[in-house]
Amino acid sequence: MSEDRVDKNLNEVFEIEPVVVDAEIIEPEKPKQVGDQKAERDFHEVRGSLKDIIDRGSEAIDGILQVASETESPRAYEVAAQMIKTVADANKDLLEIHKKLKDINKETTTVNNTTNNSLFVGSTKELQMFLKEQKENMMLEEKDAEVGD
Repeated sequence: MSEDRVDKNLNEVFEIEPVVVDAEIIEPEKPKQVGDQKAERDFHEVRGSLKDIIDRGSEAIDGILQVASETESPRAYEVAAQMIKTVADANKDLLEIHKKLKDINKETTTVNNTTNNSLFVGSTKELQMFLKEQKENMMLEEKDAEVGD
């Protein structure tokens, strides 16, 4: 007995017409939480402060190196080395806050997963055909995205 005939017989037995419903996957909109807004604001404030420290530190390094070369004082070179280390640490801190903000955003994204039930009315064959089409469409979109990069 072929699958088409089985579907036809079941439709006749249950006195229904096969119906295919276009299903669309809807991603839940990420709610903007007060904590997220504070994290964003703090991130920008800390980033601005670190950028200012790095800029001023770079200017101070230039001045200290000039003094060190003119006086040839070991202490001036020691201070210059400490200042260079401080500016390097500030640069690392700047990169670290970027990473932390990214982690915070990732946590809030993964926590808010919502699953909505979808209803498909139709035969098993129609469902398989629909899923096959969806899979093919996704593969085409991925190929298009790869070509675009």
